[in-house]
Amino acid sequence: MADLKKNSTIPTYRRLQPGTQPTRLYEPYKSTRLRNPAQPLIYLPHTLSEITGPVYGHSPIAETDNDLTLQHTGEPLGERIIVTGRVLDDSGRPVPNTLIEIWQANSAGRYRHGCDQHPAPLDPNFSGAGRTLTGDDGTYRFVTIKPGAYPWLNHHNAWRPAHIHFSVFGRAFISRLITQMYFPGDPLFDHDPIFQSVPDEKARQRMISKFDLETTQPQWAVGYRFDIVLRGPEATPFES
Repeated sequence: MADLKKNSTIPTYRRLQPGTQPTRLYEPYKSTRLRNPAQPLIYLPHTLSEITGPVYGHSPIAETDNDLTLQHTGEPLGERIIVTGRVLDDSGRPVPNTLIEIWQANSAGRYRHGCDQHPAPLDPNFSGAGRTLTGDDGTYRFVTIKPGAYPWLNHHNAWRPAHIHFSVFGRAFISRLITQMYFPGDPLFDHDPIFQSVPDEKARQRMISKFDLETTQPQWAVGYRFDIVLRGPEATPFES
């Protein structure tokens, strides 16, 4: 291993552009006060153990893992949607064979989780979680239900915009990235401190999906496109 390190050129990633990612401490988002490190961060250069290492094992993807409307005996309530896009690197090249996981609230804005007890109905035919692998061209596709807005206790009369959580796995120890996908035209954007925690307006727009008529299927489901760019000046904002 020592000889490998000595004779290998370790590539460095392009650093993210200032203002394009959420700040670790954002006062309007109260949870960041507890999560933000109390001491300055120490920069550690990447070594072979961070940029290589064991491949994450992918358990078999089930036939309905990327279709959240077929995971139970009945159809879930709400607006059926198709979400598709590509995972790209900072040079615009596709990232194939990447595991993507999503989770979301149901159409009434409630998660199937014990901590979510706000008075909205649970849907027995919707669990709100799915996964898939990107294809050779970096493309992924999910069929799901458009999530509803929901209240949270960050501040008075606080409501989260409709969103879907995305988790993207790479092939090294530190290569999991998490972001949120929003829907165009949501009136709650200006009132949501999580969305507003990304300082740069152009970067915030990269978290909003786009209506896509080509993805939309007549009389069946509306389509949205959401590309995920891993690094570089056009990188999707990710949660720290």
